[in-house]
Order: sequence, then structure tokens, then C-alpha cells
Amino acid sequence: MPLTATITRSPDWPLQVKAPGTHDWERSATRWLRDLLPARYGSYLTLTRHHALLARHVQLQLQHEMRAVRVALQTSRAELPVLGLGEAAIENTIRMYAVELEQLGRLARGARLVSDALLVGTPAQRRR
Repeated sequence: MPLTATITRSPDWPLQVKAPGTHDWERSATRWLRDLLPARYGSYLTLTRHHALLARHVQLQLQHEMRAVRVALQTSRAELPVLGLGEAAIENTIRMYAVELEQLGRLARGARLVSDALLVGTPAQRRR
């Protein structure tokens, strides 16, 4: 099975990104990747002009977000009561962090798939 068919059939392939090889798929991929970054990054033209750089930065951003959510999750029971939060709020916060960690994991897997698809055929990919 070709790489394109394999990655787009993955449950982690983002629905907002067209299948590689279809009309305007790279534009949909870069738009989706750009949307994963904080808005302030939209003004950096070097990110939007270079797919590989954008994909790399998105992956780094998601890794850092996941790390931050893990820390927040691991420290919730010890630190949130000090802030005056009750048990119900703490439990809801822990559930929120767990859901967010799952979502970030899905986004990271999707970003990796999109990144790999964008890099197919580039000199760096051919050297592998």
C-alpha cells in the first residue's frame, strides 16, 4: 500500500487536512499545523513559508504542552487545595487535564503524520 493511503487511513490523520496528492492538500496541511501554534506565531513568515520548519515547531510545541499538562496533572492533588479549591473542583480539573493530555497526544500523532507526508520527496527524506 502506498505511503499516502497508509497515513490517511490512520485514525490520527486530521480530518481538516486533505489527502496527500489531492488538490490544495499542502495548503490544508500548513493551515492545520499553523492553527496548532499560538496566534503570535502567525506573524513569523519563515514558519509559514517552510513546511519542514513549521512541522518541526508544531511538534516541539505539542511536546512542551504535553509536558506542562503532565506536571499540572501530577501536582493537582498537592497544589490545588492550597489555592482554596474544593474536592469537586480538583476532581474536575484532574479529568480536564487527562482529557487534554489525550487530545494533545492525538494532535501530536497527527502532526507527525502530516509532517512525514509533507516531507515525502524532499531531499532530506530521500537521504533516509
